[in-house]
Amino acid sequence: MLAEQPVLGARGMVACAHYLATQVGVSILNQGGNAIDAAIAANVTMTVVYPSTCSAGGDIFMLIWDAKTQQLYALNGSGRAPQGMTPEYFQSHDMQEIPARGPLSISVPGAVDGWFTALQRFGSLPVETIFAPAIGFAEDGVPVTPKLSTWLNRAAESVLGAWESSAGVFMPNGKPFRTGEVLRQLNLARTYRTLAREGRDAFYRGPIARTITDYVQQGGGVLAMTDMKQHQSDWVEPISTNYRGYDVYEFPPNSQGIAALEMLNILEGYDLKSLGYQTAEYLHLFLEAKKLAFADRDHYISDPAFVDIPLDQLLSKAYAEQQRTRINSQRATAYFAAGLEQEGDTMYLCTADKEGNVVSLIQSLYNGFGSGVVGGDTGVLLQNRGSYFSLDPRHVNYLQPGKRTMHTLTPAMVLKDSKPYLVLGCMGGDAQPQIHVQLLSAILDFGMNVQQAISAPRWRSGRVRVAAPHKGQEVGGQRGIDERSERKIVEAVMLERRFMSGVPLQLDLLGHYTIVEGLWEDGMGHAQAIRINPNTHIFEGAADPRCDGLALGL
Repeated sequence: MLAEQPVLGARGMVACAHYLATQVGVSILNQGGNAIDAAIAANVTMTVVYPSTCSAGGDIFMLIWDAKTQQLYALNGSGRAPQGMTPEYFQSHDMQEIPARGPLSISVPGAVDGWFTALQRFGSLPVETIFAPAIGFAEDGVPVTPKLSTWLNRAAESVLGAWESSAGVFMPNGKPFRTGEVLRQLNLARTYRTLAREGRDAFYRGPIARTITDYVQQGGGVLAMTDMKQHQSDWVEPISTNYRGYDVYEFPPNSQGIAALEMLNILEGYDLKSLGYQTAEYLHLFLEAKKLAFADRDHYISDPAFVDIPLDQLLSKAYAEQQRTRINSQRATAYFAAGLEQEGDTMYLCTADKEGNVVSLIQSLYNGFGSGVVGGDTGVLLQNRGSYFSLDPRHVNYLQPGKRTMHTLTPAMVLKDSKPYLVLGCMGGDAQPQIHVQLLSAILDFGMNVQQAISAPRWRSGRVRVAAPHKGQEVGGQRGIDERSERKIVEAVMLERRFMSGVPLQLDLLGHYTIVEGLWEDGMGHAQAIRINPNTHIFEGAADPRCDGLALGL
């Protein structure tokens, strides 16, 4: 029986998607570091032990509650499109879309600058101390877990095997690492030693930057030294709404965090408790709210430096009331959105310390192993976030040099009476806002503890390509799919198999198209959470059983 009790701590808490990173975070707290030190150390460690999900070559977003100022800060550490990455470039090469993998999908990596920017403002320990655990794991090696082995096998030929620098790290003998084998990353250890000694400029202005950009350009990409030198993170204002007396904060655009807040505003108008937790009627309202919120996301959200976004209108309660009138409680409505569901391999972690500092941190390469390209002999995997741009000039996320793409990454934090109450997040691409709302409803509406909420069955909704049934076959779920069927795009609801019996069929009868998946699905995200008990100030931590996660308190 899966344990559904949170981990408790009186002096701090760390929850990560890999147990080694959690241990590192706790070690940093025990050395006198604060929650920011612990979060960055755990994140750097995650790039070593879970390279499918994050890297120094990816992007980062952070929500930081600072105990001294009693304020919430948001750090946007996402990179921008290179100056040479233009629609005209792709047109001149007869490309109708940006490649999903390889050098042309690479945007400026923002994570390293994000680490140093956060540490400079809020950190308390030397950078060398922060990087030391990750360097040790990279040099000595880490055991490959069944999860990582599965991801390596999936990416071996199509993603990693095409690049000598990548294959040399993850397929040294021509085959991906198997479960229990030891993964060593000596080049990455050397890069991290340089960063710990010389700081962020070594990555953006020094030999590391030169090695990365030279390798990318030799492979046909456009990332240049000037792009690296121009990069900087930005402190931005988080966005929020009040949900049943709790102030829920998400990351502002270019993040999709607003979608979760719109969903909450819509759902607040319903008596969800009367419907029962995870009944078909309950899920139906969530699915319809998701459709409305994502239609706005796809229409408005991109880089606010390039497009105007009506945030106040989208977050207003009056707008939510208007949106609710569009929901038919007895029937699913059609939804038309650009593109298919986007899945991302991402890493989320959260930390809290005895002084009251709290961090919600999310970091990603976008797809698993990102572009698939390791930047020469640096050991750094580079993201493919640039492939998220559109080449359609009518699209809000139209590619422009120096622009930040719309990001699926979004960390969350909940305040009660102007104090941190709950911090949570997850991987999952387009599923992230959907998972946030599922977790928040479980905790705030139904009184579940954080581990119960995370371990509960999950759903996600999106446009996916499925087999179209032949005449005489049923439509809905996985029924009627065979090798002869043609492919079509549908708005589908994916459900873990652990939902109550009859729920998928009831959703089908309401007009949804359900697909029942496995018991514990990676596509449902790897969530972590910390709740701070407002009466005892005890930390309650939880990690996702869908990954190698662990929450530890002290």
